[in-house]
Amino acid sequence: MSESPDHRRDVVVIGAGPAGLTAAYDLALRGVSPTVLEQGAMVGGLARTESYRGFHFDLGGHRFVTKSAPVEAIWREVLGDDFVRRPRLSRIYYNGKFFHYPLKPVNALAGLGPLQSVLVAISYLRWQIAPYRREETFEQWVTNRFGRRLFRTFFKTYTEKVWGVSCSELKAEWAAQRIKDLSLRTAVLSMFVRPGTTIKTLIEEFDYPRLGPGMMWNTMREHVQRRGGTVRTGAEVVAIGRDGPRIRHVVIAAADGTRETIPGSDFISSMPVSELVTRLDPPAPPEVRAAAAQLSYRDFLTVCLIVDQPDLFPDNWIYIHDPTVQVGRIQNFKNWSPDMVPNGTQTSLGLEYFCTEGDALWCMPDEDLIALGRREIAHVGLARAEDIVDGCVRRVPKAYPIYDARYRDHLDVVRRYVDGLANLQTIGRNGLHRYNNQDHAMLTGIYAVDNLIDGRSHDLWSVNTDQEYHEEVRTPAVDAVDKALERALSKLDRRAFGLAVGTVSGLLLFLATLVLVVKGGPSVGKHLALLGQYFPGYRVTASGSLLGLLYGGAAGFVVGWSFAVIRNVVVFLYESAMRRRIQSGIWGRFLDSI
Repeated sequence: MSESPDHRRDVVVIGAGPAGLTAAYDLALRGVSPTVLEQGAMVGGLARTESYRGFHFDLGGHRFVTKSAPVEAIWREVLGDDFVRRPRLSRIYYNGKFFHYPLKPVNALAGLGPLQSVLVAISYLRWQIAPYRREETFEQWVTNRFGRRLFRTFFKTYTEKVWGVSCSELKAEWAAQRIKDLSLRTAVLSMFVRPGTTIKTLIEEFDYPRLGPGMMWNTMREHVQRRGGTVRTGAEVVAIGRDGPRIRHVVIAAADGTRETIPGSDFISSMPVSELVTRLDPPAPPEVRAAAAQLSYRDFLTVCLIVDQPDLFPDNWIYIHDPTVQVGRIQNFKNWSPDMVPNGTQTSLGLEYFCTEGDALWCMPDEDLIALGRREIAHVGLARAEDIVDGCVRRVPKAYPIYDARYRDHLDVVRRYVDGLANLQTIGRNGLHRYNNQDHAMLTGIYAVDNLIDGRSHDLWSVNTDQEYHEEVRTPAVDAVDKALERALSKLDRRAFGLAVGTVSGLLLFLATLVLVVKGGPSVGKHLALLGQYFPGYRVTASGSLLGLLYGGAAGFVVGWSFAVIRNVVVFLYESAMRRRIQSGIWGRFLDSI
């Protein structure tokens, strides 16, 4: 590759979050000196690290986990030994109890109770047999994988607290991105064996910068500047000048109100794509501006509390599913990295509240928010109100692109127009209006530079897009029929069905035995005792109930597994016959049309 054309490029990168800084870093390594413009006072965007009185606060809790080799390589080369491996512990607070996640058998059973566990298993069984045919909403996606009861118990309250919309309105794409590959079966199996395939949601260790994620982005900024690049903070892009389909310059406004025009040959933007459209000059067509205005976001704020106690709880973070408090998640920063706190005698917590910019929570004075955090942390029982000695508040606008019922239609309009701007690429979570992790955001920055310097044609909008949500390509009729049949006659998972039937059977026999033992009488459970002829050692006694749990579980698993096998064979034969009939009918109609 010739270097001279690259040196003539004047690349302007809008936004100094993970996506924008990664693009700038990659450009600098290739000999291009980019100009990076960041609206805020700090780099890092949504992944920045704030500080207060020597305490470091990670706004959101950013695990460094990736399957991308290029992203992993950048992390290692930027931070080196300051990039440390940390153990993960997170729990769910629900109904006054703490549930480990990933699930642990004794903890999960004790928290839910035997009856609730049976009902969860029955619900899962019902939705495995007759799932939703189409998974358009978050509620449908989760219910098909966990059952409706577990959805209502563990997913509904927290998810609606985060997004501020009903789970029946939130699109399924969000679940497919954030908890893909996870189901009740994989969660239960992970209690006992390590899954053969790593599921990101269940990862038990992660990497983390010693002083929080901001350490990564500050160091990356230094690398860019050492190689001749410019990174300007407090530089809000207020206008984007274009000449037809080409961007010519951007106009930035400084804190003192002065404005400056910065020209460029190529532009890479991670600013919210809805704002990018509104700042084009001349303006975008009315229908594009109208579509951009319909793209919405969820914001959040963190109430950072300093607690005069050395140790509070062992978790990195805790999800709060309790509807009686407003806090959604609680971070324990010392457990992310001991260097996040300046001393060993105190602890810092981050209470995350999900809200919408301009609502009552967002506009609440800082002192009232700190008081709210003090009350709620005491209500949950994680710290005493009198031990909280100080606090501060940090607000994060446009943290989460919302996948509401019409977002895809609006985004398609915006995307078609933005893709037509010849020398502009949008990257990152907000630049693509996609709820990506930071490694995906970084990957879009890397791909954008590949497109620009190497002439590649990466589709940045498809990074972290599951196959079922790619834009469909029109196929012949037979292929369409095949897909319809596969959806309608989906294969029943043998192990999952066996686990569900076994769980229900074992718990039912366990509970039935205990009920008869408590009931007592001259002849305790004489009919149930006949099972001892088939289950050696089983008796209608307290100790026998444990054997009943094991025998019932094993027998139920065999029955469920066998049923699934027979059902799948029958469905396969039926599907094959249907496919032959449909194919012959299509072929006949095709011949008739000649």
